[in-house]
Amino acid sequence: MFQDAEFAITGTLPASAEWSYEEAFSRNLGLISPSEQERLRQSRVAIAGLGGVGGVDLVALARLGIGKFTIADPDVFELRNMNRQYGATRSTEGHLKAEVMRDVVLNINPEAEIRVYCKPIGPENTASFIEGADVFVDAIDAFEIDLRRLLYRKAQQRGIYALGAGPFGFSTAWSVFDPTGMTFDRYYDLSDQMSAVEKFVAFVAGAAPSSTHRPYMDLSYIDLENHTAPSAGFACHLASGVVAVEVLKILLGRGRIYSAPYFHQFDAYRGIYVRKRLRGGNRHPLQRLKRRRLLNFINQSNSAVQTG
Repeated sequence: MFQDAEFAITGTLPASAEWSYEEAFSRNLGLISPSEQERLRQSRVAIAGLGGVGGVDLVALARLGIGKFTIADPDVFELRNMNRQYGATRSTEGHLKAEVMRDVVLNINPEAEIRVYCKPIGPENTASFIEGADVFVDAIDAFEIDLRRLLYRKAQQRGIYALGAGPFGFSTAWSVFDPTGMTFDRYYDLSDQMSAVEKFVAFVAGAAPSSTHRPYMDLSYIDLENHTAPSAGFACHLASGVVAVEVLKILLGRGRIYSAPYFHQFDAYRGIYVRKRLRGGNRHPLQRLKRRRLLNFINQSNSAVQTG
């Protein structure tokens, strides 16, 4: 079933070193009970994307004591990744992100069971990627909307929660999708008939409807052709913190999960936290207006660049 995966079940330690899962994660106790810690140890989290957000998501969850992961990223680390990606160092330039981050996790927990996908995720291997996961974490490039749609659909079919948090300026925005609740496509108002730009605009507008970052963010730096946008490293760390908390709540059944059509945004720069229920998702009249304005702005910016 996992013919596309490269397996790395456990790491190796020097013969003189001693390893104890209980000791390694003992400081979690008091916040997590021993039985809950064991539950996390037996849980599997699937993470697609290991760049700015996915790498720190993975590390945060590994340090929480999650014992099993399925991770995927076909890309290699580059110099332009240095400002925000956990695994990006001079020594890892040109190395596959999935392999580098596998080794990071095994250096935290040498007992961790990790399935690694270094090939792109697509229709032919999505089912095997999601197979066995208790939660799916979306850390895919913000411009890859159709892959997101596919993975969220598979997670819903598997009956598991799916969630993702992203950096928006000096903030993070996140949404959680209950397998029995509003779907990803319904919340973001996505369809196959939309253009790639329209899908991107819908995703960005629906991910952070309150736009707390807008007063200080220059949108002219969004480059659709090269799939780049402003992104700060510490905003990725904010994202990993909220992802880890939501995953903990899901796996341990603790606390209320505010799933879509609820959205969240925490802006550390402006000291603002927003959690609201977006009735109708992206079909809400105000959201439609925001999407039109953002689409016009991006189209005008692209036209100006091409003319220049």
